Order: sequence, then C-alpha cells, then structure tokens
Amino acid sequence: MAPRPQPRLSAAAFDRAVKAFEGAVGKDWVLVSDADRDSYLDVYPLDQPRRHLPMGAVAPATAAEVQAVVRLANQHKIPLWPISRGKNYGYGGSAPMTTDAMVLDLSRMKRIIEVDPTLAYAALEPGVGFFDMFEHLQSNKIPLWISAPGNSWGSLIGNALEHGNAGTPYGDHATRLCGLEVVLPTGEMVRTGMGAMANSPSFHLARHGYGPTLDLMFTQSNYGVVTRAGMWLMPEPPSTLTMQIELPNQNDVIWLVDVLARLRLDGVIQQNPTIRNFLRVAAIQSQRSEWYQGDGPMPEEVGRAMREKLGLGWWNVALTLYGHEEANAVHAKVIEAAFRPHTDRSFTRSIWRKGDPLEKSGHQGIPSVRPLGAVNWRGGRGAHIGFSPVMPASGKHAYDWFLKAKALMEQHGFDYYGAFNVQERNITKVTLIYYDRDDEAMVARLKALFQAMMAEAAKLGYAEYRTHLDFMDGVMDTYDYNGHAFRKLSEKIKDALDPGGIIAPGKQGIWPKRYRA
Repeated sequence: MAPRPQPRLSAAAFDRAVKAFEGAVGKDWVLVSDADRDSYLDVYPLDQPRRHLPMGAVAPATAAEVQAVVRLANQHKIPLWPISRGKNYGYGGSAPMTTDAMVLDLSRMKRIIEVDPTLAYAALEPGVGFFDMFEHLQSNKIPLWISAPGNSWGSLIGNALEHGNAGTPYGDHATRLCGLEVVLPTGEMVRTGMGAMANSPSFHLARHGYGPTLDLMFTQSNYGVVTRAGMWLMPEPPSTLTMQIELPNQNDVIWLVDVLARLRLDGVIQQNPTIRNFLRVAAIQSQRSEWYQGDGPMPEEVGRAMREKLGLGWWNVALTLYGHEEANAVHAKVIEAAFRPHTDRSFTRSIWRKGDPLEKSGHQGIPSVRPLGAVNWRGGRGAHIGFSPVMPASGKHAYDWFLKAKALMEQHGFDYYGAFNVQERNITKVTLIYYDRDDEAMVARLKALFQAMMAEAAKLGYAEYRTHLDFMDGVMDTYDYNGHAFRKLSEKIKDALDPGGIIAPGKQGIWPKRYRA
C-alpha cells in the first residue's frame, strides 16, 4: 500500500519545534538523533523497514507536560503518535503511520496512583506495565489479580485501549476501563464518567456518569491522549480449578465452539477460553527445523508425529474455574457432562487454593514473555503478524473459516497456526503468521496471504478487530455499510476534536482533513 501524501516541515521549522519541545519537557527528553529515531521503528516490518520512521520522539513525564507538548504540536504543525510503552509488536510497535510525526512516548509516566483492595480497582498512568502492576500487588500483599496477555511486557492502559484481551474473567480489557483522563488534540484536559465532577469519589467506580459515556470513544482512536485511567482488577478467589483436554480431530472444533459458547453464556465458564491448535503450543517450545526441513507447509504426517511426541491434540483447551472450591467442583461436572456426548477424551484437573504458589493457579494473570519465543519458529530474524476476524460464536462459522484460512496459508507456503478466542456471543479467529523478516520472498508471500484473507473474510462479513499499520486503511475499507458511513462519522468526529490533524493521523484508517486526498 502506497504511503499517503504527508505534509512536511522545513528543516528550520523543525528545529524551532524541537527547541519548543525541549522547553516543555527538558532537552534530554526530545529524541531526534538517527539512533533515537531508529529505536522507534517497527521491529517486525513487512517490507521497507524505514517506511514508518518518525521525525523523532518527545517523552513527557506528567499530564501537564503532555498538554504543553500537544499545544506546541498544534502551533508547529507536527503530528504526534502516542504510545504507552511501544510493545504492540505485530501491529507496528512504536512506529507511527506517517513519517512526518513525532512519537509521543508516555513510558516515563509510570505512576500507580491508587489501588483500592476493597473495591478492586487501580488508577494508573499509561507507562505502567503488567510486570510493574503485578510486582506492586505482590510486594504489598494486595489480594487482587491482573489480567495479563500472553506477552506481557506492554502497558495495561495501552493494551486495553487497543482492545487487547487475555484468558481470565477480566480478559476483555477495554471493558475494565472505568474513568479516563484525556488530553484532547487542542491540549484541553477532560475526565470522563463520574470524573467530570471535580471531587467525585466514584471516578473509577461507575462506568456511566451523566450524559454520553465516552470512555470507549478513546479506545482504538486518535481522538485524544489518555494520561490516566481507572482499571477494575479481579479479587483473588479462594480457589481455582483448571481443566485441560486435547481433542484429536480438526472437525472437533465444530461442537467445541458451540459447547463452550453455551457454557459461557450460562455463566458456567467465567473466562473467555481459547482453543489452540497444536502448532500454537509446539512453536513456543521448538523450531520448525526440528520437525521438518522441506519447503512449503509441513505435511500432515509431520504434524501427527509432533502431536504424538508432545502429547497434544489437533485442538487443545484449558479452562479455569474461579471461586469457592465446592462451586468449582459443581461447574466442573457440568462441563464434563456437556463434553461427554462428543468425545471419550477426559479432562486432566488441577486445584489451586489461596496460599498455594501462585504459578499453580492457572489464572493466566502472571505476566510472561515466554510465548514470544514462537517468533523463532521459521528461523532467521523471526517476526509475526496476526489476522484475527470476528464472527458469530458458532461452530459452523468457526470450522468453515478454519478450512478457508488453512487452505490459504498452505497455498502461500505457511504452516497453519491458529486459535479461537470464544466470547459469550462471538469468537475471534486468531491466525498468526510467522516469518523471517530478512527473507524477501517469504515477506512477499505473507503480504499476498494477508490481502487474500482480508478479501475472503470480507465476503463473509468478517472483519479484523485490530491490525498492523500497513493494513489499517484496508481493514477500514471493509467496514462498508451505507457507503462507509462509519468512517465518515469517525472523520467528522476527528475533524471536530482535532482541527489541526495533530494526534495519530491515519490510526485505524481515520485520517484528518489535511491528509485526506
């Protein structure tokens, strides 16, 4: 996809802007050397590594400094690309959409402002990472759990704003935001919900204040810079019960999705479970070359040998129940009864009780970066990108798309590596594509594969819920109801809030007026 025409400053005008930013945040925190700029590049580029090279970065330490920087950006007409920690790998990382932008790096804003163990929430800044929060809770013996994604080196707020998720009862992270502090594109500060009252003790306790509920408007958008957020945390349960099962057949996913969705709707399962194919598990602990040396996708007999050696099914599911041990046991019986008509395979069980080592709890809220090891699957300088369309929580939808996605991946020379995240009423079909970023032919096949999957999914009414920088415009194009009315409305809001087109131009395919052709 060709880059959009991008407004540029003269060298003299840029130097004046740098001096102004230095006056706001200090000289050490305006980063414009070549090495600085390169450090914000997309680490998993799809072709030209410098396509998304920023002009530099500015790193404020307080919300007041963010306001000052935003006002100066308007004055000097320099776009800002906000990041929390810049670890959103596979989606562009810390790189901006346009090369005329400065990265607004919020990673210095690391305050955990408040944690309330009774009402189970925290107020924090965007630079606070999952490891930071976990360490804070553990060292202060606060009986609350975080919901950590597979690779947990990012920001709690950043992950929630990008609609990230994890396999815990609090795993839909955007819905656990409650009360935001936002610097608007003009530099004005606003607080949402009950925070609109200056002295409200319910800022992070009530999602709906008076008038419109705006919290989610600032997720996956370029309408402002979030400098503080309330996040609801999970009270530590008295016990957990983890159940694992391995299922041998590809078509087991049909009944499996239907059963899990029903159990989720009925409240028997509190989490949003993930159905993983064997390669998604095996790639974390091995490399492709250990199993197969040939070109093209691995043959089925290689996959069969892999499953036998590692004790995996074609599909693998781990469910964790949270609460009182007696209640967990009853729900476990309900789950087993729901599975019994479909398979003779049995669950393995493990019980954790409060006071036991936390790593045995199965709660998936302990931060880790171990899953990132899967990027080494293809060898070389490994990287990944995901194609993750949303569809109804229906076994037929899941299986039909699985067959299509698997065929497309194999047609383009990739091994099928996928999972289904099952919510109450929908599923996200996560397809991860691993590649060697230095293999130009492989990267070209990957881009062709992504475009093919996007087109095929759109025919069925499936669209991505987030994507890499290079495909943001393409995904927005698939949201085509009523002549792309959603994009037009998004642009109207963008132009009203950000007349200067300063905050994250092009994010999610939403371009300010001065960039639109």
